[in-house]
Amino acid sequence: MAVVTLDHQPLNVLSDAVLEQLEQAFDALQETQVRAVVLRSASAKAFAAGADISQFPELTKMSGIELLEKGKRIFDKLTEGKAPVICAVHGLALGAGLELALACDIRIADHSAKFGLPETGLGILPGYGGTQRLSRLVGPGKAKELVLSGVWLNGQEAYEAKLVERLVPEGQAFETAYALAEQIAGKGPLAVAFAKEAIDEGLDLPLSEAQFLETRMFAKLVGTEDMDEGVQAFIEKRKPNFTGK
Repeated sequence: MAVVTLDHQPLNVLSDAVLEQLEQAFDALQETQVRAVVLRSASAKAFAAGADISQFPELTKMSGIELLEKGKRIFDKLTEGKAPVICAVHGLALGAGLELALACDIRIADHSAKFGLPETGLGILPGYGGTQRLSRLVGPGKAKELVLSGVWLNGQEAYEAKLVERLVPEGQAFETAYALAEQIAGKGPLAVAFAKEAIDEGLDLPLSEAQFLETRMFAKLVGTEDMDEGVQAFIEKRKPNFTGK
């Protein structure tokens, strides 16, 4: 397991430097045997309060495109990595901060959390994948409500909208996310990676093709050392010792 902590006080604004550090952290994790990742904040006020707006007045069309493509590339590394990423949201998750949470596999929020995409109030739109990931998560109607109006959701409203998977008492988001990551890390790492891939890729396929993808992922696991160990451990009523092989 690994814990990645956002620590750009006071509100974890996602500046170029922060994004580059985030990319470096997840690049490094890809070279390890980490089985689950928790993304958290060191700020008492925010998970991440958005992009660095101070750079926007100097943007040209070309530099704006480059900025968005850089952010998308970094966020995609969270989504496409083999190890599931669970984010623990406390306080503000706004703009690019919410888009960062959307790039994670599972979102845990506490009652202090506030979510919003205020970009249309600045004359722009969410550009780090927010319009696309949000609509896939909560549906196009709810996504349009949030994006077009810029309205914020509190933790309870976000949970009811299915924007977050769990809502916990204030101050318990990290420990809940960590416990879930521990639970996932105890499963077969190949099975977890292939199941994650089947779910993610299947969303963009017709059901028949998605089910064939599921079959292919299952077939890849048959005959692996992890499958043999998992089945044998079940028969012997003991905890399996998975090696990722």
